[in-house]
Amino acid sequence: MAGLTIGKVAQQAGIGIETVRFYERSGLIRDPDRTPAGYRQYGEDAVLRLRFIKRAKEVGFSLKEIKELLSLQVNPRRSCARVQDVTDKKIREVDAKIEDLQRMRRSLAGLLRDCRNNTRTSRCPILDSLAEDKS
Repeated sequence: MAGLTIGKVAQQAGIGIETVRFYERSGLIRDPDRTPAGYRQYGEDAVLRLRFIKRAKEVGFSLKEIKELLSLQVNPRRSCARVQDVTDKKIREVDAKIEDLQRMRRSLAGLLRDCRNNTRTSRCPILDSLAEDKS
């Protein structure tokens, strides 16, 4: 698989070409070797790393967190405890977001109940509530 173009690497990793370039600029993947004509040539390791990044993003890790996870992955002397700490922190963040979303949903449902199918927007409880200055 060595000597893959950026298009092939992107395709095999399931991401876009611009995303590959962005990850290069961000330091998440190393700059690839180049042909004498200046074309990027990636190895098998780039596809594996890009797939790792993609999966980590899908479960909610930030690029900063992914960078840390990648550094832990390549350091065989590090303990899995740090990976667990990063993951535990992410779970707490997700739980907090879920609570916020549930609170938002309850507020919206309450506004909808208050509306009682008013047909005039000049007396719409939803619009009135959103326009209210609560500061």
